[in-house]
Amino acid sequence: MSAVRSTAGHARSARGVRRALTAALLVGGGLLGVAASPSPSPSGGPQAPTEAGTAFRTATPVRLGQEATADASTGDYLYWVLPLDSGQRATVRASVTLPAATGRHASSTWQLDVYDGLRRRQPCMYGTQTGTAAKEAATIDLSCTLRPVRSGADQWADDPLQGAYYIRLTVTDLAPEDLGQPVRARLKAEAKDVGGAYAADNALASPLVPGAGTASGIEPEDGWSGGWWSDRWLWTAAGGLLAALAGIGGHRLTRGPGRPGRVPPGA
Repeated sequence: MSAVRSTAGHARSARGVRRALTAALLVGGGLLGVAASPSPSPSGGPQAPTEAGTAFRTATPVRLGQEATADASTGDYLYWVLPLDSGQRATVRASVTLPAATGRHASSTWQLDVYDGLRRRQPCMYGTQTGTAAKEAATIDLSCTLRPVRSGADQWADDPLQGAYYIRLTVTDLAPEDLGQPVRARLKAEAKDVGGAYAADNALASPLVPGAGTASGIEPEDGWSGGWWSDRWLWTAAGGLLAALAGIGGHRLTRGPGRPGRVPPGA
């Protein structure tokens, strides 16, 4: 009887081993199939713009990190618009591919301007906002790093506030004979989160986004920030904790060793 039981146990054990091996082979084959199959391409994301507007109301929306392109004629005004949230410091870079040098008559001067949602021209902290391309130059590169966007400001201040920001690229000085020649513009905007160092205590009721035109309803991919949270809360909490620890340490240092053990209780 014991031999029969031992044989049955060995059989069940063998069947269990075979099942485990079969399952392992199936899982391994599935994993190999997944690894061999090509990963899906991110074709569902928004396509980069291939044209630019000619005015504020027709500015082409562009997102941070996208490289927008546009074919235009020398002398055209090219407009793009993008959303900037509070705490962001944006850098806009533009590159213009100029016509062939054999068809140009003189040098040209190009300029990159940025306007906020109230169409106030914003100054650049640094960068080459205006540049002159020699007659033989093939391209010209411009850049503008804006001031950090604030969540609120006084009415008399011209601080950059969260909302839509317009980018304009155009030629400001050109020989009349060179007007209308084809050019190709490339533009890319990136932003760095500078945190609560530039945050304000007040906040806008709503971002500065026009109610009409192509910029209406524009917003960041993850939505606008609430306006009350910033990393200043972390610094405040850390400062309070350090102050409490310093108080406890100072108390321990100044209270002395206490009552000496050799002094009688009634003394």
